[in-house]
Amino acid sequence: MTIEAQAKSAISGVDGFRNIFNKHASIEKNGQKFMTQEDFLSAIVPNEDFKRIEREQFALLFRVADRGKKGVLSVDDFVIFENLLAKPDAEFEIAFNLFDVNGTGKIDFDQFKQILSANMPQDAVPFNFDCEWLRLYTAGHELTYEEFSQLLKGLQGERLRQEFKFYDKKATGHIDVDSFKKIILDVCKHKLSDSVIDHLPTLTNLYAGSKINFATVVAFHNVVRQMDMIEHIVKKAIDESKDKKITKADFLNTAAKQTRYTLFTPMETDIIFHFAGLGNQTGRLSLEDFAKLLDPRWRLPEAVAVTRAAYGAATSKKHSGFVWDLIESAYAFTLGAIAGSVGATAVYPIDLVKTRMQNQRSKVVGELLYKNSIDCFRKVIKNEGMIGLYRGLGPQLVGVAPEKAIKLTVNDLVRGKLKNKNTGEISFWQEMFSGGAAGGCQVIFTNPLEIVKIRLQVQGEQAKNIDGPPRRSAIWIVRTLGIVGLYKGATACLLRDIPFSAIYFPAYAHLKKDIFHESKDHKLSMGELLLSGAIAGMPAAYFTTPADVIKTRLQVEARKGQTTYNGIVDAARKIYAEEGLRAFFKGGPARILRSSPQFGVTLTVYELLHQLIPLPGSEDAATPIKIMPDVTTDLGMLRTRNALKMLLDLDYRFGVFKSPTPASPARNA
Repeated sequence: MTIEAQAKSAISGVDGFRNIFNKHASIEKNGQKFMTQEDFLSAIVPNEDFKRIEREQFALLFRVADRGKKGVLSVDDFVIFENLLAKPDAEFEIAFNLFDVNGTGKIDFDQFKQILSANMPQDAVPFNFDCEWLRLYTAGHELTYEEFSQLLKGLQGERLRQEFKFYDKKATGHIDVDSFKKIILDVCKHKLSDSVIDHLPTLTNLYAGSKINFATVVAFHNVVRQMDMIEHIVKKAIDESKDKKITKADFLNTAAKQTRYTLFTPMETDIIFHFAGLGNQTGRLSLEDFAKLLDPRWRLPEAVAVTRAAYGAATSKKHSGFVWDLIESAYAFTLGAIAGSVGATAVYPIDLVKTRMQNQRSKVVGELLYKNSIDCFRKVIKNEGMIGLYRGLGPQLVGVAPEKAIKLTVNDLVRGKLKNKNTGEISFWQEMFSGGAAGGCQVIFTNPLEIVKIRLQVQGEQAKNIDGPPRRSAIWIVRTLGIVGLYKGATACLLRDIPFSAIYFPAYAHLKKDIFHESKDHKLSMGELLLSGAIAGMPAAYFTTPADVIKTRLQVEARKGQTTYNGIVDAARKIYAEEGLRAFFKGGPARILRSSPQFGVTLTVYELLHQLIPLPGSEDAATPIKIMPDVTTDLGMLRTRNALKMLLDLDYRFGVFKSPTPASPARNA
């Protein structure tokens, strides 16, 4: 940046500070505005919810800004203070200015003792100002800014040692859990989340015994002091992990690569994973697990409902009841219909070939029309044109809406009912049951439409046979069959669709989770979703081919001379007797080629539609909660907060009491 640009930036910054001052200043004397302490707090206190820091504690900064000790600030006072915040070492300079009550640029022992004592809680463990550590800093001279900064950084450690010694009356090297909690809350409560505070006593579970030794206290304190580095290492390790979860070994290996020297001892690592792993005993932790340790603003999960699709997103529970359930069902039906239509259209030619191959009878009537699936495909185009590949597509598309909507909705619904409410886990048999239930429910709607589709699909080949019936429309077929006839083969349809869905949905879920490592921190790409859906469809399609062959034979109108069947058992017996075991897998490859890509496309489109068109007010439309929110982009606000946190390292209640210093007019609640 050029000197001219720097000058313009400085002028712009001053103008911004003046605008803030004018916005908040409430007192006017002789045409000049002034800020009260309350005005100042309104201007500089961050809007974020730092619940560990009381608003009144920011009044400490008013003392620094009030250079003339007048109890109000002029615009120049405010600009000077904001300029101070902009300095790289603002946190230390503000603390120094607070202790340098005489404004000499140096702090002696008495000043340090007076200010520290005045701002410490009355019930705090007394600080021993006659300790050797403090004497090494202050003996015989006044502290410069640089020396004071170094003292301030080490003061918390000395206070920790003194408090441990205070509670360890018998000098055993151990203290009880309550004493440990008091020490930790005194020196770093503002840096801890509710979860960590509530579970501080559980630290005794890490090692044998019911008491806490000094090494554990120091290790815990070191973890708190290294929070920023821990967060950096955790995020780096998780980024490099395929399933976005890490173990202690992963953490230490990443730490070794990211730092030149060893930062964390085994005890410190144990403490990190103990508090991050609360409620997760697998040893593999995600970023969400670490949030309860690293982010002091982390809240207990009861306050929000975590959504399935947004990986930690939260939504209000205001939508409930019968009407909302109907809206959600209509939404799911619509997306299922669109996704199913896309998938069905994409693979319909393969489905037509599959149907004709399965209906082809051998050893009974004439010579075979088709040698294999490829031959069938070529002859359809030759004899019926490209349009022949899509014969019966209309009823198929009409049937796709209820079929896919019911299948996807029922599977999600049953899974939601069966999974563990606390962990979100679901066993494999429950996944299969959910899928089977989904497959069974769809038959009620799809069997009539499928029988119409199949009869339309085989009409093309019947037209080439002089003995074949004339072409019939879908409406004629429905009228001829009647309600009972439309459910012909329904048992075989159930025998096919229940196992299909029981295999497909668990396979799809585990492919996403175990192979492509879908998690709350890792969303799958379109290609990964497509592969998951397609691969899951392969075993599901092939192993249910025998039931599909029987269903097709029962639903197709037999031609003159062809064997007729009376139910599933009769069809299975006759097919085996006349055509052998291989007949049960006729059209199997075509079925795989059809079902695999169809379900891959359908599920991919369905999930993408949920992401692209979330239902307003639903979980998918909820605003995501950042697991560890980025700090404010307002550098001034950030430094204001950090300047105060430097003082809170002395005691989390620092500054909430009125200072006895007569020169300071600021009042602190």
